[in-house]
Amino acid sequence: MKNNGFVPFTRPVTFNRERGVVLKKQTFIQGAMILLAAGIINRILGFIPRIALPRVIGAEGVGLYQLSYPFFIVLVTLITGGIPLAVAKLVAEADTGANRYSPQRILQISLSFTLTLGVVFMFLCIVFAPWVTRYVLTDERVYHTFVSMSPMIAIIAVSAVYRGYFQGKQNMIPTAASSITETIVRIICVIWFSWLLLPQGIAQAAAGAMLGALVGEFVGMLVLLWNYNRHKKDPARSNHLIPPNANVPSPALPVDSNASQTGLIRRLLAISVPVTAGRLVGSLSYLAETIVTAQSLALAGISRGLATAQYGALQGMIIPLLLLPGALTSSLATSLVPSLSEASAQGDRALIHKRMHQALRLALVTGAPFSVFMYVLAEPMCLVLYNDASIGSMLKLMAPFALFIYIQAPLQAALQALDRPGKALLNTFIGAAIKITLILLLASKPEYGIFGAVIAICVNSTVVTLLHARSVRNLLQFRFKWMDWVKTATGMVIMGAATLLVYEHTAILLPFWLRMILAPLAGLIVYFIVMGMTRMIDFHDLSRMPIIGSWFQRRSRK
Repeated sequence: MKNNGFVPFTRPVTFNRERGVVLKKQTFIQGAMILLAAGIINRILGFIPRIALPRVIGAEGVGLYQLSYPFFIVLVTLITGGIPLAVAKLVAEADTGANRYSPQRILQISLSFTLTLGVVFMFLCIVFAPWVTRYVLTDERVYHTFVSMSPMIAIIAVSAVYRGYFQGKQNMIPTAASSITETIVRIICVIWFSWLLLPQGIAQAAAGAMLGALVGEFVGMLVLLWNYNRHKKDPARSNHLIPPNANVPSPALPVDSNASQTGLIRRLLAISVPVTAGRLVGSLSYLAETIVTAQSLALAGISRGLATAQYGALQGMIIPLLLLPGALTSSLATSLVPSLSEASAQGDRALIHKRMHQALRLALVTGAPFSVFMYVLAEPMCLVLYNDASIGSMLKLMAPFALFIYIQAPLQAALQALDRPGKALLNTFIGAAIKITLILLLASKPEYGIFGAVIAICVNSTVVTLLHARSVRNLLQFRFKWMDWVKTATGMVIMGAATLLVYEHTAILLPFWLRMILAPLAGLIVYFIVMGMTRMIDFHDLSRMPIIGSWFQRRSRK
């Protein structure tokens, strides 16, 4: 059977001298698929409160809920940005005897370090909340939401360390279980708490939604702690054991408790700081976008309440809808990294080019239908999801540019896999600078308003994707197959026409809800026929897709 250029992954084992057993761990592919499945489930479940919350507290309430998030993300990134990766790396090294610290020592010191930072920043947020909400976020009604958000900083600091610990142990199940549980609890509590507090006003309802998110994070942390205690009491639990007399080489055991705490913190910082710096660019860009958008809309003469409602519609409704298909392209990028890294280590440029062509083609083919649906059915889609067709104009404008976002994921993954993260970071920084400048120039003009921010985001996604593409081309002497783009564009046009035709010409015969099902279904069938005729899709490509891939693998063997 062909392996498509991949070297099979062997299942790593860890020798435990005290217990006399070897604990089998999940392979990289198994761990990636577990996290992918959890990511897809979370992406789908996470969209439920985004649909329900606007119906409970309205666009203005969603805006108050969203306004504090960028500030929160910056703080969380600053504290925990690279900690999971650093802990995972050190724990994995400790299990093979590659460093002098034990996994328990790494966990304890990392937890003390991040929890201290988390608690300090939590109290700073509470103390300076009045100033931040008045002068930075420009809406004093965000105060209660901002204060409700602050304890999540300490909770996430703890969760990040435990997630890194389990990843270092190559056990992704606790992380996946924690994230899914957190999402389910958050869905229930966000909607419930916001509904309970709605009679007290929109600001209190938004704070209630944030309290729901806080409860979700807390329960997710408890799941991680429960898994840790369970495995600590019985490390052999859920592992297959090899008998004690098995002939397995035992690595050098790490020296644990006597290791220097300062030295371990230095190791943590050495690994996590570069990662944190890279992620801070995106987080700071998001914060700057929020602040500049609010200030620009005020300069345009838009009232505070309307500006908050418009921003809430953009960031809390439209952009999450655009990013919903990202689970597919993100999984594609995840699977691309080890393949390109391996091919690069072997110096196999032909295989690198082949994988890039496959990844870009799949990103195009899977992302295009979503872009078409969101353009052709923008208003009715927003009416169904948010009970507000007026925001459909923003979705319609952004939908064609969503394709650049989907293509961006594999391109950025390629740069990271080929040891060019600095190039990806520079491209992202350039795009962020352009976006902030355009928001300031356009959103401050009354004739543009919130659409100035929409245009800036579209330009940002286009510029960053093109810069990534240029970097990949220069790095690999890579030639893009432009006919793939032509074929995909042709399929999109035909699909859009078919979808619109069915939707409009069945208005008299069918109810609205049935038209919203049949029109996309008809368009999707037409699209796949066109893609099949142009050979943009075959069984081999479909077999690489998550979830449905195994079914197509069985079909292709027949």
